[in-house]
This record gives sequence, C-alpha cells and structure tokens, in this order.
Amino acid sequence: MLLPFKLTPNYKDYVWGGKKLRPQAERTAEAWIVHEEDVVSEGPYLGKTLAKVVEFEGIALLGSKVVQRTGRRFPLLIKLLDCADWLSLQVHPNNEHAKKLAGPNQFGKTEAWFIIEAEDQAQLISGFKPNVSHKDIQLAAGKKEMLDLVERRSVRSGDTIFIAPGTIHALGPGLLLYEVQQNSDLTYRVYDWDRPMDGGRKLHIAESIEVLNPQEKGEVKPLDEKVKVAPISTLSVCSYFSLTLLQGEQSSVKINTMGESFAVITSIDTTITIKGSDWSFTLNPLETLFIPAECPPFDVFFEQKGRALLSHC
Repeated sequence: MLLPFKLTPNYKDYVWGGKKLRPQAERTAEAWIVHEEDVVSEGPYLGKTLAKVVEFEGIALLGSKVVQRTGRRFPLLIKLLDCADWLSLQVHPNNEHAKKLAGPNQFGKTEAWFIIEAEDQAQLISGFKPNVSHKDIQLAAGKKEMLDLVERRSVRSGDTIFIAPGTIHALGPGLLLYEVQQNSDLTYRVYDWDRPMDGGRKLHIAESIEVLNPQEKGEVKPLDEKVKVAPISTLSVCSYFSLTLLQGEQSSVKINTMGESFAVITSIDTTITIKGSDWSFTLNPLETLFIPAECPPFDVFFEQKGRALLSHC
C-alpha cells in the first residue's frame, strides 16, 4: 500500500509577494504546495515529481473518481499566497475557453480561497458592480478605469471565496491565504496597476474580454457560528474539488475518502498529527501532507486548539 508523503513546494517571487512564506528571501508571492511538478521529499518516490508518481501508481494514488474524470493527470494545484501588494486585476478561463485559447490539453481554472490571515481593512476585488455591460468592459480593459467597474470586498481570517471562471478578481495587500484550484496556470491580466509590462507581466486584453462574465461575483462567505465550533465543515465544493475545514482541541477528526480521491491536509495555525493504521506524520503550521487514495481511513489529531484544511476531488 502507498504511504502518505510530503512534497517540496515550488516558490514564486512575483512582484507582489511578501516575507511570510520565506522570511529569508527578498520576497515570496506563492508556495505551490501541491502541484504535478513538485518533488516528493521522502519515501520510496523520493526525488520524483508528483506527475511521475501518478504515472506509476494511477488509481491507487488518485482514486477511482479522479481517474474517471481526468484520467492519469493530477487534477489540482494548491497554493499558499502572501500578498504584500495588489495582484493584477485578472480573470481565468473555463475549460471550453482554455482549450480554445491555450490548447486542447489545457484545463480551465476554477478556484477557491481560504483567508488564513488578514490585516485590518484588508480588501480584495471580486466581481463587477451591478449593471456593468460588456461594452463598459471593452472600453475600460487595460486602463485604470477598470477600477471604477469592480467590487471591493473587505475580508477577515476564516472567510472563504469561490472564484468561478470568468470572475474579475484581484487580491489585495495584507492577505495570507490558501488556494485550491484546477491544475491550470492560465491567467489573463485585465489591468496591472500601471506596472511596466516587461518581465512577463503583459496584459491580455482580447482574451480577457472574451472570458469575462459580468454575472460572476465571487461573494465572500464568512465563517458562521456553527462552522466556528464544528470539527469538520465543508467550505466550498464544486465539480473539481472540495475544500473542508478541520478544527479541534485535544480532539481528533476521522477522514475517509472511500478510495475515490486522494486527500491533502494542510495545518493552518498549530502542530497536528495525522495517523493511519501503521503510519504517523506531524505537520507544523503551513506544512502539508499528501495522502494517496488507497490509504484506509485516517485521523487528524489536534493537541492544541487549531485548524487545518482538507482538499480532495
């Protein structure tokens, strides 16, 4: 039987990054904590990419439901993002647009965010204001006037935001967040705060206009009182992934994906222990464990009060 393993994150130093993910680096914008090109850091597949493990293990790693849906390709990309400045105002394509604009093997990009930390008065942008038309978008695309058309939303730690393809959005400064998405890096920039367009940060006006959907809003979903105390709560679910909050104090939560999907556990704010029938791993805050689909049910133990996130398909 396959045992769980950790992956070595792939770090990105985009211009808007901060110091929270790697204090020793000049800046780090993203940690790609689960991606098909991440390398296994322990166990029999040490040094192999996750894509190569999928190639070797197939359904045992991915699960029956995942293989039925997307075959032997890893379906998700999971990130941590440290936003010290505004990200570009951007949009992602759906599966149909991705294939049309970027190639037949491309996935669209549906995503969900969980806000880990938010400074006072932190904001993000998601969705257009009421009555914004495609004509309005065409006239403003690429210009500062786009900021007059979009909704700014205040966010706090514990908020969840589902971003459907076609949603205009931008993360603001003072945010540390977890993101789960389809395995796609297709991003079309609509406006980039007048940053220079060198260094690969060009705008994608034609693609953005084709992909944008004024009806998609990206509403903020705060933690309600029941979720604040529940040991396990679904935060966001769609055709491509499920994002679940686990929490406890001197307690445990049992997880069983029934062989249908792998599981990814990320500790948020405390040290946790994850145990199966003959294995055990400890995760410090912001560390992640990949659990293959064929692993039997396992338990997530919280000694101190804390939270963890579970992503699966």
